[in-house]
Amino acid sequence: MLLCSVNMVYTNVTRITDFFIAGFPGLPLEHYGLVSALLFVLFLAIAVGNIFILVFVKCERSLHKPTYLIFCHLALTDLMFGTVTLPKIISKYWFDDGIISFYSCFAQMYFVHFLGAAHSFILMVMALDRFIAVCAPLRYTAVFTNTTVSVLCGISWFMPISWMVGIVLDALTLPFCNSNIILQCYCDHIAITVLGCENVREVQVVAFGLAMFSLLVPLGFIIFSYFVIIVAVMRMSSSEGRIRTLSTCTPQLLITFLYYMPRCFVYLANNVGFTFSVPVRIVVVMLYSLLPAAVNPIIYCFKTKDIKESLKKKFLLRKINISTKT
Repeated sequence: MLLCSVNMVYTNVTRITDFFIAGFPGLPLEHYGLVSALLFVLFLAIAVGNIFILVFVKCERSLHKPTYLIFCHLALTDLMFGTVTLPKIISKYWFDDGIISFYSCFAQMYFVHFLGAAHSFILMVMALDRFIAVCAPLRYTAVFTNTTVSVLCGISWFMPISWMVGIVLDALTLPFCNSNIILQCYCDHIAITVLGCENVREVQVVAFGLAMFSLLVPLGFIIFSYFVIIVAVMRMSSSEGRIRTLSTCTPQLLITFLYYMPRCFVYLANNVGFTFSVPVRIVVVMLYSLLPAAVNPIIYCFKTKDIKESLKKKFLLRKINISTKT
């Protein structure tokens, strides 16, 4: 405990060697075990669910289609995000180890924002998939191939790499002469840069602009795509056809809603002057950052016809084999 007390002091020097993850401020000591257990269960849900989707789609040849390839890219971003953020905060409450080294904190910040931006652009690719499937169904198989999806998702991964490096390097130039306590469950840009003592506003404005680009450009395209899709569906003469077409978009809509709606709510609330207390803000950020990563695999399995049918066939085949042996 002596080490923690030394590392958490306020200092006037411009160089610190580590940060301290505050986690959930004000959490009573007797609740540490419960919180660490809940976070560990969340981590297991994210890891097991998304690894299952990756392996199942890889092994099931009938799912080697553009839509499910996009799901795999989303599952990979969710898996990586949970792996980057959760182990340290679990360690804090499980082993009372909230210290993270200076450069490890910046590395975590890089991956947090890089994966968030990549996920956002992959959601845009997913909207494009549904846009072409509904509005140009006869050309879908020719235009939107697995190769096309791989290229578009590759671009979605590659684009944020360069500017995220720039954001991290820009933040590294800040002199840190305030507290080294990160008021968050993981290192993100705002939590780190507020600890600087010079040029903080300039660094934050640039990062905020790029964050809004990563969020609003894909969101704008997604809203436009689904507006056109809804118009096209409403023009269909058959009510059965309308329901069937909309059902193919349900998983994508749920996944997109889970990702964007909480973020937009928080940004809008801040802009209209509604502020959250620090503990509430941390809980809200954790919920919208990590809960979708645990829920998305369930959506893939139970709201996607092909995956659901493949799972049923596997389950029935296994039951038949077991009953035959007995």
